Amino acid sequence: MGEGATGTRRVVVTGLGAVSPLGIGVKASWEGLLAGRSGVGVISRFDASSLPVRIAGEVKGFDPLAYVDRKRARHLDRFAQFAIAAALEARESSGIVVEDEPERVGVVIGSGIGGMETFEAQHQTMLERGPGRINPFFVPMMIANMAAGEVSIELGARGYISAPVTACATGANAVGEAYRAIARGDADVIFAGGTEASITPMAIAGFAAARALSTRNEEPERASRPFDRDRDGFVMAEGSAVLVLEELEHARRRGAAILAEICGYASVADAYHVTAPDPEARGATHALRRVLEQARCRPDEVGYINAHGTSTIYNDRSETLAIKQALGEAAWRVPVSSTKSMTGHMLGAAGAFEAMVAVLTLVHGAIPPTINLENPDPECDLDYVPGEAREQAVRVAISNSFGFGGHNVVLLFRRDTL
Repeated sequence: MGEGATGTRRVVVTGLGAVSPLGIGVKASWEGLLAGRSGVGVISRFDASSLPVRIAGEVKGFDPLAYVDRKRARHLDRFAQFAIAAALEARESSGIVVEDEPERVGVVIGSGIGGMETFEAQHQTMLERGPGRINPFFVPMMIANMAAGEVSIELGARGYISAPVTACATGANAVGEAYRAIARGDADVIFAGGTEASITPMAIAGFAAARALSTRNEEPERASRPFDRDRDGFVMAEGSAVLVLEELEHARRRGAAILAEICGYASVADAYHVTAPDPEARGATHALRRVLEQARCRPDEVGYINAHGTSTIYNDRSETLAIKQALGEAAWRVPVSSTKSMTGHMLGAAGAFEAMVAVLTLVHGAIPPTINLENPDPECDLDYVPGEAREQAVRVAISNSFGFGGHNVVLLFRRDTL
């Protein structure tokens, strides 16, 4: 088997699938990003008129019946439906035949919150109609591991399975843990990613109460503005992304199209605060340094960083500081962009979607922009690719993801090692 820098089995990306506020599928999502199009709008899934925040990045036009039959769809929360859709696209793009070796094919898909829509609906039923009217599928529809379980059932994958829950770092942790599982030999192929569908009254109200969300209700397309002086919070979003990770020689034997190699993964804690990032960015800096070390990559080799870039005051400044501390003088020469400026914050799906974006920059030689960056924060002074996408060959791409609780996750992808 092929071995990487650490002596473990090498792991590559051979398939991608996505459902996002920019469209259904990888192609629609990627084209929306390169066009600098916002997927944020006025909430349409419920009446949000009484809420202080009435905007979100909703997935539009999603039909679960395009992926599962009507009976099964009724027993799936929206977050699990998204995951199945993304996984099926990823399977098709990878060309993997799961039935050939189902015990060597795994699933690692996480969700930050799980079936919030189901939880709220069944709580209302309990209050209005009593416990006898609770849906018997309530628990399996709600619990956060069920996206991984349902995808494994859909694919017939009987190998390694897990479901990380690390808030907004969930999707990145899922990709990273899948990478490690393949590297140590627990599986040859893993469908890895994140999924979220928490645009609900309770979730919006909760994040709004924490003063984490933008209240730019009259200008939804301009509400997510990472690194901008006038930013006032992130925008809730939903969606899913799934990457097919595969052991390198396994992929080569079946003639798979290899998109990129994962060469670094770090997951470290701030040990600072439940919601605020460490103002000295120690955890994020450590994670960035770790992946560079693992990949034997110099800071000046990094060609792109997909920032966590939430559009909150403290995250954007802390992340900027981490990039400077980890990359040194090279930091000012590396294009850094936040695709959350267009998608909004997909919570548990964000890290996987943004890892996918990092891979696509390697494949296509194009870097998505940070939109709505009109008045840069003086403390955010890197090259954030403002306004328009940039054509640029990229050899090494990094994706940052940070979560409540002090989770710092960084992934590093390369294409020049293949």
